[in-house]
Amino acid sequence: MSGSTPSVAVVGGGPAGAAAGVFTARYGLETTILDRGSSSLRRAAFVENYLGFPAGIDPATFYDLAHDHAREAGCEVVDDMVTDVFETDDGFRVETQDDRVLGADFVVAATKYDWQYLDSLPVEFVLDGEYEQFDSSVVEQDGATPLDGLYVAGPNAGVPDQALIAAGHGAHVGRAIIADVRRADGYEGTFAEHYDWLRREETLTGEWATRERWQAYLDNAPDAPDDDELRERYIDDRFAKYIDADEREKRTQEAHRRLADHLDLGEETTD
Repeated sequence: MSGSTPSVAVVGGGPAGAAAGVFTARYGLETTILDRGSSSLRRAAFVENYLGFPAGIDPATFYDLAHDHAREAGCEVVDDMVTDVFETDDGFRVETQDDRVLGADFVVAATKYDWQYLDSLPVEFVLDGEYEQFDSSVVEQDGATPLDGLYVAGPNAGVPDQALIAAGHGAHVGRAIIADVRRADGYEGTFAEHYDWLRREETLTGEWATRERWQAYLDNAPDAPDDDELRERYIDDRFAKYIDADEREKRTQEAHRRLADHLDLGEETTD
């Protein structure tokens, strides 16, 4: 890979691209989301079927929330249009309308329109009405393509054209990239999979609260790494997933505050 920290360039900052970026950045991958150009969601009048918004949400606020989340996760979100992606000896070179040049180990194509930026790559396109689109028949369920390091997220990967489904697929793509990185690090089988969730500290009890029990588990688990450093990293990650009640309350308050920052409540009116 191109550096000590693998890098991901996400082309398109809609639901699929932002979700992919949240997952890769939270894992610690250097992630850049480049978002400028045609957007199907921004053309919508209102979004009424995205989980978590009982009365719906306007596209502008949705984008603000999604990009704020991506930045909080560690992404750099750039207002720039990708014009070309070239294959290099160690990954990809991404060029933009504003003369940026980025190196990337992985590229996530998360746009619905304007696929010309992939013209220099050995990929297939098909005619969809009057437009050329990426040939979704060659895309795996996790977004992988025949070209190593190139992933497709969202409707052009063959998933239904709905924002919530596109976001879920983007998350799937992000996890697939993480698994690629973990396999390159030496993890195999189920140990290459990474699950991004937190647990309550009070549930960490008994023998599983000791490193010795986890070492014994790794001694007997199929595909467990033999390398001591990988084993210690795996155990460290398991213990880091537990947070106590005070930390949960702190995060809850901060989460509510950040959400409220995006709400235009206006003045409350009564009949």
